[in-house]
Amino acid sequence: MFPTIGDLVSYLFPIPVKVNLQTFGTLMALAFAGAYVVFVAEFKRKEADGTIRAITVKETEGLPASLPELLLNASLGFLLGYKGLDVLWALFRGDDPAPGFLSLRGNIVAGLILALVWGAWVYIDRQRSRLAEPKEIVRYIHPYQLMPFITFMVGIWGFLGAKLFDTAEHFQELRYQPLEVLLSRSGFTYYGGLIFGALTYLYIGYRNKIPLIHMADIGSPGMMLAYGIGRIGCQLSGDGDWGIVNRHVKPAWMPQWAWASTYPHNAIDAGVYIPGCTLQHCHELPLGVYPTPFYEAVLCILLFGVMWMLRKRLKTAGAMFFLFLILNGAERYLIELLRITPKYPVCGMQLSQAQMIALLFIAGGVAGIISQRKKFSWI
Repeated sequence: MFPTIGDLVSYLFPIPVKVNLQTFGTLMALAFAGAYVVFVAEFKRKEADGTIRAITVKETEGLPASLPELLLNASLGFLLGYKGLDVLWALFRGDDPAPGFLSLRGNIVAGLILALVWGAWVYIDRQRSRLAEPKEIVRYIHPYQLMPFITFMVGIWGFLGAKLFDTAEHFQELRYQPLEVLLSRSGFTYYGGLIFGALTYLYIGYRNKIPLIHMADIGSPGMMLAYGIGRIGCQLSGDGDWGIVNRHVKPAWMPQWAWASTYPHNAIDAGVYIPGCTLQHCHELPLGVYPTPFYEAVLCILLFGVMWMLRKRLKTAGAMFFLFLILNGAERYLIELLRITPKYPVCGMQLSQAQMIALLFIAGGVAGIISQRKKFSWI
């Protein structure tokens, strides 16, 4: 496995490379980038065909910076200075920046300086454009122009949701090791991030008077693609999202790593020590397990391709979203049969948290299609 990008580059090319950029984090950034491109394309297409319209915004020009604006920018500057310098220093030394990023450690002097600079910058910029008599103007924003703000807010709330759902799934561990669970960089639940991120995305659409059903349709292909790319990061880094032990005979045509992997040099140091290893991560699983992140990456990227090909043929509002619910729910429910996750008794069955949510997704998608079956146009 390749916990860092340097490990991956060194494996692909016969040269030693020391880059402590985490593979999982890098692929998550690429997942956001891929989703960003898809979202923008769908926003533009929906606006071009008249499904959604430009947003009318009334603003007052010539006002000085308000106290909330100053406090917000100063707070962002403080966070960037407090944590940013610490992360950059770790990268400069060749250390892993993640432990410092997920801790309370930071540089308070750098934080205060950057807070002052950012606050002063906003104040001075507004003073330069200040008018003796402020005037109200009307401007138009294309929906796709909201994407930088959407990406930022979805990233924050998705991160918190993923952590919250994982914490709920490991509640017993939280009781005895609260800091380790809360600050662990490997504990994130996909559905927590999806639900919190989706609610944030829909709320932004609601605030800008974009119909929520169209927002849901626009976001569905991008969410499927982002999940597929993110799972590539799970597979390459070996972050613990693997499956149960695979004791079946390997088909001759399938590579061993795609059938039953021991995840050597995994990012969380799970398993047994690899004799003679001198690297940073020297553990592998004692028995081969199903590489479920690989399966999910392939499935979700293929499902994204199907959704992308169908996007212009699904004319009814909600059709793409309901399709996403069914495909995503079915994929996740089935893959959970191979994964190591806590199970809970539900109506005589043993289901994981993800399976319960997946069943709700499937039910919601089916119910949506049935409720609007008379409106559906597929061509």
